[in-house]
This record gives sequence, structure tokens and C-alpha cells, in this order.
Amino acid sequence: MENVIIVGGGCAGLTAAIYTARASLSPLVIEGTQPGGQLTLTTSVENFPGFPHGIEGPDLTQRMHAQADRFGARFEYGVLEDFEAFDRIQRVKVDGTWRESRALIIASGASARWLGLEQEEQLIGHGLTSCATCDGAFYKDVPVTVIGGGDSACEEALFLTRFCSTIYLVHRRDTLRASCIMAKRTLTHPKIQPVWNSTVQRYLLDASGMMRAICVRNTISGAQRELKVKCVFIAIGHTPNTAPFNSKLELDKAGYIVLKRGTQTSLPGVFAAGDVVDSIYRQAITAAGQGCSAAMDAERWLAAT
Repeated sequence: MENVIIVGGGCAGLTAAIYTARASLSPLVIEGTQPGGQLTLTTSVENFPGFPHGIEGPDLTQRMHAQADRFGARFEYGVLEDFEAFDRIQRVKVDGTWRESRALIIASGASARWLGLEQEEQLIGHGLTSCATCDGAFYKDVPVTVIGGGDSACEEALFLTRFCSTIYLVHRRDTLRASCIMAKRTLTHPKIQPVWNSTVQRYLLDASGMMRAICVRNTISGAQRELKVKCVFIAIGHTPNTAPFNSKLELDKAGYIVLKRGTQTSLPGVFAAGDVVDSIYRQAITAAGQGCSAAMDAERWLAAT
């Protein structure tokens, strides 16, 4: 029986681990398939307090991991498959094995959305990706496409300017949804070419099955054209990783966990933090702050039961 199990190893989960470990609760952190969360897919983080010159996303999460480890947090890699709650006992099924805990903090984050086009699954890793940090360096001096119009899409496009010859930024509207500073940086960069009012219709492959181009359709005129690119980077949002909690915790229409008071979910002893509950801010610092709150809420819950 664990005192606290934390599901997720991103900013929210790692901060919760730091706080619960310092409270001598010896938390068990289930890191999942992407330790470090979405920050591992991010390049320079310029808006996390304490780093005036910025810090690489993976470096930030590695530091947080080491800090939690120093205070006694324990880490396991595994995929959460199921969840049950029985009379103040929380049970999670990880890679076929049930683990029990007195309190549970859900910080499982969110996953990238894809376009849902034909051949998409087979193309992932072969000219289709959601991670510029992971794959950008493979596309030096060739044209690529970024799909999306928010801050994430702009960050991806700007990062890719380090390597790629041209970045086509395809957006279904005629203005970006990104913050003013990100939009300005993106639209003034000579390597980035916006493709307004357009959607991707299909991926076009070469003889070896790799990406050679995309077909885009103008949503106003209906005209279609090909963009010759070697890779497509998808940046159109995320889906909260809440499948194991469906019908067991209260979720909103988009699948995000609904909080009742502080970080308390609809079940006593179950708390949630980070992108799994946040569809508005989705920042590293807000996830970390909420992870702190979840840890403190869990500590108080355990002290009172």
C-alpha cells in the first residue's frame, strides 16, 4: 500500500513528487511512455521563472526529476490501463499489475492530435511527426510544413528555422491564434511562409513510402495545390489522457478532469493537476503550480483520514 501514487512525469507530476517526497510520503511516480511530458518536445523555455536566458525543455524536466529523486520519490515506467476506487483506497493497473494507494494524483497530461487522414499512422516517424525538437534535425536544408495556428505551431515553426530551408505554416484561418509576440516572431521570419485559409487533404508519398508533398485545399476558393515538403509537423492541439478514468471520474465534454475544490476530483482522495485538467493555460508554470497544490491537498487529505 502506497501513501501516494502520482500518474505522470511532466511538470505537474514532478512538482507533486517534489512536494510529497519532502513531506516524507515516499511517492511512487508512474512516468508513462513520455517521461518529462510535453516539455520534452519543447526547445527553449523562456517564460519559466528563474531562468533569465531560458532553458531547454528536457533539461528543465531532468532537473525536476533529480530534485524529486533527491527527496525520496520513486519512479517506475509503465502505462496506466485501468483505475478503481474502494473505500478510501485507490487502485491503478499499470502494465497488467494493480497497485494500491491511499491517495492518487493524476497528472497524465495530454496527447497530440492528428489530422485523421489516410496513411497517417504508417507515416508517423516517416515524414509525419508532432515533435520538432525530436525530428527537426533530420530535415536540414529541405522544406517542411507545420499545421496549426497557436503558440505551439509557432514554436515548432521557429525551431525548425534552425534546420529547414522553408517552413510552410498551414492554418485554416487567415490569422494566427498565437500570442502577439509569438505571431510577430513567426510572421516576420524569412524562412516561414504562411498558407492561410487552408487545410491538408492528403499526404503524397514517394516510391519508398516517405513524405514527398501534401495536397492543401483553400477553404474559400476550393482550389487545391501541392506543397513539396519532406516532413509534416502537426501542432493542432491535444487530447487529455483520461481514458482509464472515463465513467469513473467526472470529465467535461472534451475529456478533461473536472475539479471540485482545489485539485480534488469527483472522488475523495483523488486529485488532478496539469494539462489533464487545464484546457486554457497549458503552461509549464501553471502545471507546476497546480502540481504543488495537488501535493498539498493530498498531504492534508492523508493527515485527516
